[in-house]
Amino acid sequence: MAEIGRPPTIDPVAAARWHAAAPAHSPWLHEEVARRMQERLQWIRLAPKVWCHWEPVRGGLQAHALISQRYPQAECVLVETVPRHAAMAREALRQPWWRPTRWGAPKIRFARPAPESVHMLWSNMALHMAADPQALFAQWQQALAVDGYVMFSCLGPDTLRELRTLYAELGWPPPSHAFTDMHDWGDMLIAAGFAEPVMDMERLTLTFATPERLLQELAELGRNLHPQRFAAMRGRHWRAHLHQALADRLADPRQGGQLALTFEIIYGHALKPAPRVRVTEQSSVSLADMRSLLRTSRSANPE
Repeated sequence: MAEIGRPPTIDPVAAARWHAAAPAHSPWLHEEVARRMQERLQWIRLAPKVWCHWEPVRGGLQAHALISQRYPQAECVLVETVPRHAAMAREALRQPWWRPTRWGAPKIRFARPAPESVHMLWSNMALHMAADPQALFAQWQQALAVDGYVMFSCLGPDTLRELRTLYAELGWPPPSHAFTDMHDWGDMLIAAGFAEPVMDMERLTLTFATPERLLQELAELGRNLHPQRFAAMRGRHWRAHLHQALADRLADPRQGGQLALTFEIIYGHALKPAPRVRVTEQSSVSLADMRSLLRTSRSANPE
């Protein structure tokens, strides 16, 4: 099990560099995972009045439209921590003034959510690239109102298992950092103050016609953040060797000879519970917690 609060084998400097330099577009796989995740919203009874989309440019702008259609009256707070991505999101989601749909469209605010101000926080395919996911969980927990919930997805440990085997056989360093298991994510959610975490996963097999196309797709999805990744530049000879090894080892007869890679997708859902007050001879309660307790008491015992 990974140490609580620390994902396995992530270099924080490399993670910060990737976060700032990631392309300002939504990869196909991220959009597909977001589409599947939003289908799970049909099982949630209460529609949010305010929801937060955490870093939608990488997570999926098409998915943003799907969620907006599901909750047409809900206000959205949109968080983009990279200026290039924020500009891209503003441009993509801006409604022309002359379009009639703009008049009744739900409001979008580009800002950090205020404490206890949102009822759903949505994060797609981001956590596996975060060097400190517990810090993200703390921000999300603070933003959510009591009984609000987080919905997230990320890559799981079986991702790229064929590529890991290939690199190990060739005696090369790992091709990517390790990905956290869904049970560890559940433990981290509880440690961050969430309740009733529900985790599930599925495995997708993506196929590629050529080694070049496979490597292009991986470059769009992320970077190798392993502290023991290759420490120097590699030349054309090494790249030619890699292409040949991929063509020889990853060709799958069941996929018509195309190169096949496994991606494990983890989905998570958890609630923000009402704060618990530990009763002693002298107990102190923060003003925010007291307000939450009063709101919970009134909703449970309406006059």
